[in-house]
Amino acid sequence: MKIVFMGTPDFAVPSLEAIVNAGHEIVSVVTVPDKPSGRGLCLQYSEVKNFALSRDLPVLQPEKMRDTHFIDTLRHLEADLFVVVAFRMLPEEVFALPPRGTFNVHASLLPRYRGAAPIQRAIMNGETTTGVTSFFLNKEMDKGNIIAQMTTPILEHETGGELYDRLKQLAATLTLKTIQEIETETVTLVAQENLVTGDEPLAPKIFKEDTLIDWHQPAQKIYNQIRALSPYPGAYTRVKTRNGDIFLLKCFKAEISEHRPIFPQPGRFECDGKDFLSVQTSDYNIYMSNVQLQGKARMEIKQFLPGFRINNYIDTMF
Repeated sequence: MKIVFMGTPDFAVPSLEAIVNAGHEIVSVVTVPDKPSGRGLCLQYSEVKNFALSRDLPVLQPEKMRDTHFIDTLRHLEADLFVVVAFRMLPEEVFALPPRGTFNVHASLLPRYRGAAPIQRAIMNGETTTGVTSFFLNKEMDKGNIIAQMTTPILEHETGGELYDRLKQLAATLTLKTIQEIETETVTLVAQENLVTGDEPLAPKIFKEDTLIDWHQPAQKIYNQIRALSPYPGAYTRVKTRNGDIFLLKCFKAEISEHRPIFPQPGRFECDGKDFLSVQTSDYNIYMSNVQLQGKARMEIKQFLPGFRINNYIDTMF
């Protein structure tokens, strides 16, 4: 089939690559405009554009999705199908163009975790299973009829970054499966409203307040927050020096200790200056194993502690 592919980050690249390798004709790749980046403000391409150029695929980069010239260009391509992976919300003027429709691949088992951050939110909530879903677009975000789903476990110690890497490969498999079903007219649609029970968790974007660790929470909840937000944007706490300066400390890896204080003091930390940094929660302690102090590089705890100068800090994180 003749396909227009729409995507931006590296999550979408395996899906685009799979479509190309399967022999489908990509008549255009749609991605975001180039953005100035770095000190020299050099234009930075999206990961999808980088891949498209490496395969000599035509690229469109509209500033606005409702731009009439962009829509006319899409119409003249006469594509059979639009495929969307990790892209912006499309207006009906766009997703209604192709005769075979427009489908999106979302990194959750819809209708659970609709929204911008399904991978991180699932881990933060302690889920043990997730997956990817393909569905036809309609006017409401992430609410179109489901075409297909694939499930996978969330591993006990898996970080958001690790799950992201696994799901982008699973998304590529699902993308090809969905295209095949559409091409052979073997699609069996499932309306999401038939699956809704009323208690489906949502996946809004990650805000700054979501990344601050509250040491008064149980250790398991904090541990899930740390691994969900690793490597980006990173869960953080604040530590105060004895002269009153406050520094941010990000934590990317941690583990829950078996030690349960009799009288826990949430936020209080213990450190030997060499091998371990332990912080009390409302129940168990958490050992930080990979951290980054404000203004410093990310490092393993044994590299970090010799320069931490523990006596310069008050023994409570907040």
